[in-house]
Amino acid sequence: MRFLHLIKPFVSFLPEVTAPEKKVKFQDRILWTALALFIFLVCCQIPVFGIRASKSSDPFYWMRVILASNKGTLMELGISPIVTAGLVMQLLQGAKIIQVDEGVKEDRDLFNGAQKLLGLVITVVEAVAYVMSGMYGDVKEIGFFICGIIVLQLFIAGVICILLDELLQKGYGLGSGISLFIATNICETIVWKSFSPTTINTGRGTEFEGAVIALFHLLVTRTDKVRALKEAFYRPQLPNITNLLATVLVFAVVVFFQGFRVDLPVVSVKQRGGQGTYPIKLFYTSNMPIILQTALVSNLYFFSQILYKRFSNNIFVGLLGRWEEPEYSPTGTYVPVGGLAYYVSPPQSFADMLSDPFHALFYVFFVLATCALFSKAWIDVSGSSARDVAKQLRDQQMVLKGFRNIESIHIRELNRYIPTAAAFGGMCIGALTVAADFLGAIGSGTGILLAVTIIYQYFETFQKEGGGFMGVGH
Repeated sequence: MRFLHLIKPFVSFLPEVTAPEKKVKFQDRILWTALALFIFLVCCQIPVFGIRASKSSDPFYWMRVILASNKGTLMELGISPIVTAGLVMQLLQGAKIIQVDEGVKEDRDLFNGAQKLLGLVITVVEAVAYVMSGMYGDVKEIGFFICGIIVLQLFIAGVICILLDELLQKGYGLGSGISLFIATNICETIVWKSFSPTTINTGRGTEFEGAVIALFHLLVTRTDKVRALKEAFYRPQLPNITNLLATVLVFAVVVFFQGFRVDLPVVSVKQRGGQGTYPIKLFYTSNMPIILQTALVSNLYFFSQILYKRFSNNIFVGLLGRWEEPEYSPTGTYVPVGGLAYYVSPPQSFADMLSDPFHALFYVFFVLATCALFSKAWIDVSGSSARDVAKQLRDQQMVLKGFRNIESIHIRELNRYIPTAAAFGGMCIGALTVAADFLGAIGSGTGILLAVTIIYQYFETFQKEGGGFMGVGH
């Protein structure tokens, strides 16, 4: 019996958003998207009931911006369970452990149901791990009943997150919930770190957290204007103008690369003279490689830090990751200082790169390799492989110009472009991420890449379906 048939009895009990009976109007899709985002942002502000103040380190600190999570709120876990479930199911399908016939609707529905079920299981596992690790206070002091209430709250929030993502993906909204929540969180972080009016005492006097406000504050209050400019551009440990300029530069570079593509000419079989093109973009799989890579690293950080806190003397736990709290850490956040978690984390500065070049080289290789592999694997899972594209062209009664209407010929020709575009595009995404990290872009290189690609996707959607902002009513 196949694995998908084993989970079939459970799928019927899962909460589900029914697909719309007819195509939803563009204006209504914008409203549904705005509503989903509003619900998500409200959940990001509602604190979890029953938690107590704790000095415990935050295992998700490094990934919170990218995972759209908010510490101490209902969205504590963010989109981590959804993305992790997608990653696991992709790997199982890619390794042929799970057999899925994409041409059979029942198989597709069961696969999506299995992914949702796994997402809920991961939500419970991460919620229990959070509570048991002492993130919300000592378990004995809180009591097992309140611990159960906390896990239940996080589980319900996870269900809401999954349903909001499903709502948008089934055609009620624009794009996917995952992309929308990530982009919102990253843009919020960039705006906050640029214009935050919060003051922090770093030992050099009181400074504003926001890079732009700090620039004007330093220029007004310091008598030595040159030194004030230098500090505004290069101040350590807080956002500076160089970080902001690096962020703008990365935005511009990614938008520039979005235009790179190969247009394959196609002609209609039925309509004489009917011609068009099938575009194969450089970023063929868009931001999925970096999302999956982020899921992999975030789960490594999460479990490595929790295990190290409990079993710091265990040699295998040490190989997975060793963690320490730096001298200047107002949030009490631990950083990886050894093991696998250290080597897959970006160097914090050029000084760190020079002091440990192997770390920098390993990080570059890891990001490039995983992005390329995930990108190449994703085309088979997402239905965008050469075989899938050839089937789409056949269904639309289109053929590649200069080739006979034989599917095997089309697959062979498309295989010259699509796997290469997927792997090379994934590597480019990884390279841009590394460059943004080394330049010190606000919100991390991964975050910037995700934000730009997601915003660009929404821009293309508005142009294609709404005729741009001015044509929404048509």
